[in-house]
Amino acid sequence: MKRVFVAGVGMTKFDKPGKPDPNYPELAQQAGTAALADAGISYADIEQACVGYVHADSTAGQRAVYGLGMTGIPVLNVNNNCASGSSALYYARQLVAGGLADCVLALGFEKMRRGSLGTAVHPQATDPVGKFVKAAAQLREPTGAPVVLEMFRAAGLDHMERYGTTREQFAKVAEKNHRHSAANPNAQFQDVYSLEEILSANLVCDPLTKLQCSPTSDGSAAAIVVSEEFVDRHGLADQAIEIVAQALTTDTPDAYDNAFNLVGKGVSEQAARQAYAQAELGPTDVDVIELHDCFSINEILSYEALGLCAEGEGATLIDAGATTYGGKWVVNPSGGLISKGHPLGATGLAQCAELSWQLRGEADRRQVEGARVGLAHNVGLGSAAVVTIYRKAAA
Repeated sequence: MKRVFVAGVGMTKFDKPGKPDPNYPELAQQAGTAALADAGISYADIEQACVGYVHADSTAGQRAVYGLGMTGIPVLNVNNNCASGSSALYYARQLVAGGLADCVLALGFEKMRRGSLGTAVHPQATDPVGKFVKAAAQLREPTGAPVVLEMFRAAGLDHMERYGTTREQFAKVAEKNHRHSAANPNAQFQDVYSLEEILSANLVCDPLTKLQCSPTSDGSAAAIVVSEEFVDRHGLADQAIEIVAQALTTDTPDAYDNAFNLVGKGVSEQAARQAYAQAELGPTDVDVIELHDCFSINEILSYEALGLCAEGEGATLIDAGATTYGGKWVVNPSGGLISKGHPLGATGLAQCAELSWQLRGEADRRQVEGARVGLAHNVGLGSAAVVTIYRKAAA
């Protein structure tokens, strides 16, 4: 397998949905153009493109990249629910690692409706997450909230009952991520909230208030994925970030056994184990993390899934300040999904962009001092998890 590098990244500002313009082709063009400029190459250098999205038609990937050029290259459309962007990155990396291409564009975008996520499934078609929804309803009496909220509510209440986690500890996650996003010009929200403001915000589904939930968002992000030979030919060693490990996992038979696995903890644990083994690194070697905090509950679960702490001890990390500046790791310096925003297909590639900037020392006011190793974690219900470990090429 060849070594694989991210040579350039770009993203749009994530924004509140509902505006007709810019539409997804314009968003994709902005992100893709920025990534190409960052790498100092042209679209003519791109040999293939992998494009992640959820709420668009089957050839939207082609329409998205045509604003960059129409060169006849293969375009792979990737839909893996909220993990679509990182799945696009995964397939781009495979093409380069397998020697099938030297330069691949990984692009993600989303143009979303306002309000809670619904289903796009035809009424007569099988709902791909239907078994997960049914299992969640058997664990907890449904409240009538949107199904995704119901599932994370069940996981949160289970964590509280099993391990004594409190509403205040979940709220501390949101306080941290909103505070981090104030330094991110690309974030959808850049307001700082006190713990009291987060706890007293509108209750959307106990124990979650509105400020603990990721918003629907419009946006795009992109990465230029290249071989070592490409890095050398184009003199990109000073900015190239190596993908030293990456794993994409799906469910095993225990997926329906408990509320934690229903929201992706099991697939996240699998992906983390595989990625650490590939990289020959562990959680203590990582400096900066972008993880899938679609709800504050999931950040606590993800601490445990990624091996930052033992089962049931995720809340102790937030109490100790271990996951913010001055702690053992800085988790979601971008503001995470909760505050940066969550345009589904763009999220995984926005994580790639943030970690590339962090490891290059280009993250401005949110820079993690001395960051050398970064980890990204992206989950799609139904389920898929992608864990990617990055390291500065010159390190």
